[in-house]
Amino acid sequence: MTLRHWKEAGSYFRFRDHSIFYRGDGRGRTGLLCIHGFPTASWDWEPLWLSLRHRFDHVVAPDLLGFGWSAKPRGHDYSLVEQADLCDALLAERGIERVHVLAHDYGVSVAQELLARELSQPRRRAQILSVVFLNGGLFPETHRALWQQRWLNGPLGPVLSRLMNEKRFGQSFSRVFGPDTRPGLIELHDFWQLIAHQDGHHISHRLIRYIRERRMNRARWVAALQRSPVPLRLINGPEDPVSGAHLLQRYRELVPDPDTVSITGVGHYPQVEAPDRVLRAFHEFHDRLSGEKQGRPLS
Repeated sequence: MTLRHWKEAGSYFRFRDHSIFYRGDGRGRTGLLCIHGFPTASWDWEPLWLSLRHRFDHVVAPDLLGFGWSAKPRGHDYSLVEQADLCDALLAERGIERVHVLAHDYGVSVAQELLARELSQPRRRAQILSVVFLNGGLFPETHRALWQQRWLNGPLGPVLSRLMNEKRFGQSFSRVFGPDTRPGLIELHDFWQLIAHQDGHHISHRLIRYIRERRMNRARWVAALQRSPVPLRLINGPEDPVSGAHLLQRYRELVPDPDTVSITGVGHYPQVEAPDRVLRAFHEFHDRLSGEKQGRPLS
């Protein structure tokens, strides 16, 4: 599917007076929520989409506020907590009451906040059934930001945002991929179109504040991983300089009974670099969950 077709197949809904783009296929009260990362959009899930649709009756994937084809308000204080509110609002919009989650990068923190809410609000409208994490900053101490991210997060961030262009983006973005799985020029152009839509690259310094927010919420979000009864799996591309093998090691240290899969030769975007292997690990996890559910005695 092309980027244009992805957009044409999407929909919009209103969240706090902002227009939010999302892909939503199917119907039903049980579904899958896919949460993308920084600085991209729901388009990241396209390589997996058909297979996910075959497995789940209802699949939704938003472009979070400030990303992709969603609204990109200037001067807005972007927040991971607000993005979790957005996801809750989308689930309500679609009538989803039981949800599995697949999250990547920036999106893993949104998923952690949703897990934390599940612990503190057990009667929430949408019950989380499982979470699969891809590469992302689950633990602030293992998030090794690229120098471009560190500068964006500093006092010169507004200037650097305005200096960003397609060539500079491509050079920086390609560094987080595996040595043999880097995106080609066409793929990079598609990613850039999403970022630059409505001059979205000019708000990068505002979106990058999630790095600080992760530090502020570390106790809450790590506790969500450690205390949640929800089944979790981490699928990790170890060649990722930002959240690769070192994240996998830390996850195994801190999360009880860790369920992890390492996909060799792959970097920060496993779903783009090795979609077949990600799907294998994802479906294996859900096959096991389905088997456990079927094996339970009736109450």
